Amino acid sequence: MSQNIYDTAEFFAGYSTMRRSIEGLEGAAEWPAVKAQLPDLRGKRVVDLGCGFGWFARYARSVGAVNVLGLDISENMIGRARADTHDEAITYGIGDLEELELPEASFDFAHSSLAFHYVKNFERLVTTVYRALVPGSRFVFTIEHPIFMAPCNAGWSTDADGQRIWPLDSYAVEGSRTTDWLAKGVVKQHRRLGTTINTLISAGFTIRHVEEWAPSEQDLTDHPEWAEELDRPMFLLVTVER
Repeated sequence: MSQNIYDTAEFFAGYSTMRRSIEGLEGAAEWPAVKAQLPDLRGKRVVDLGCGFGWFARYARSVGAVNVLGLDISENMIGRARADTHDEAITYGIGDLEELELPEASFDFAHSSLAFHYVKNFERLVTTVYRALVPGSRFVFTIEHPIFMAPCNAGWSTDADGQRIWPLDSYAVEGSRTTDWLAKGVVKQHRRLGTTINTLISAGFTIRHVEEWAPSEQDLTDHPEWAEELDRPMFLLVTVER
């Protein structure tokens, strides 16, 4: 079973104050890149894995999805999603992605935002999603970039020219990493970039797009504080086809 950190009071309180939690998709730095990868969702049956507050589920319906299933391990998240959604074509449920079960060939599109780095058995999850999609379907997801997940505990260092260095800690060693983010003891699952891509290929998916997100010049004009995101990729965006 996955760690359910989002139902911890301290964590959920901190998460609820984040820009993406308040503004929704438009408050997520990576959303324009994700949006550019979405297929035409009109008439599509959609599953959103790790749906959080339901922002993407509601977006999918707004652009024509026929129905959406949103799953999340957190009762706090699902409670908020249900409270903010008034659409009978959207269904939310409690679901642990570590133990995910989906009906075969029941969806035309799958989406996930920053959830899979909490999942230990990524191979099982990917195989489940593959079977749940009809041929020709797209699957778009984001995770924390593995480089971002494997920093040295000492944090930034500085070279002889005063430039910041982002040192890595055992990048090649995959497995659980414990960090303090919004609360102490948050467990994430570190996998190398190649492992993520090859697991998708082994399940039968065709890779269509891989993006190591970085802010654009316009992003930096609007958000100068994002300049540090040029030093190492924070998000990994992947689009595959069934």
